[in-house]
Order: sequence, then C-alpha cells, then structure tokens
Amino acid sequence: MISLTDIAAGKIQQSLANRGKGQGIRIGVKTTGCSGLAYVLEYVDEPVAGDHCVECNGCKVFLDPKSCPYIQGMEIDYKRNGLNEGFEFNNPNERDRCGCGESFRI
Repeated sequence: MISLTDIAAGKIQQSLANRGKGQGIRIGVKTTGCSGLAYVLEYVDEPVAGDHCVECNGCKVFLDPKSCPYIQGMEIDYKRNGLNEGFEFNNPNERDRCGCGESFRI
C-alpha cells in the first residue's frame, strides 16, 4: 500500500521516542490549498476504528480508509535541503502540485 524509507522510519521512531508516547502515525489527505488536496500526518495514541494498519520498517502506519485511494503506492521519505528538512511524499497518483508545494491534485 505505502512504504517508508529507512530515513523516514528513523525520524518517525525518533519523534515518537521524544514524545514519550504513541503507537505510530496516521497518514491521510484533506481538502485544502490551491490544487485541492494536502497530506496530513498525525501521531496515533489510540487507533481509530476502521483505520488500516501497515508495518513499515518497524513503524506502525495507520491509514485513513477514505484516503487510501489517493495514497496507494506512495513512498514517504525524509529530506534535508539546506536549512529546510521534512517529509517528502512521492505519490505516483499525483497529476500535479501547486506552485508552493503544499497541495496536489489527483
């Protein structure tokens, strides 16, 4: 369904350890931005009924079932570019992104 690079999995595990609680992360999409959709990442302390749970590189990733068609086949990486760093979403379903890079279209 989705995959995490080793670097992304390490960052997630580090964030959960620093936070001191949490079972994993939830990935989904929401309607927003110039192009219509944006990715949502949040900590999961208690899974929501209906979430799909995938184990990726030692991390539990919970998927919002309504978002699954939009993120099928996506790879999540963690990149550092100069002073900026963060998660990068490599989604084969994207047709294009807005100019600011915050939203995308399927």
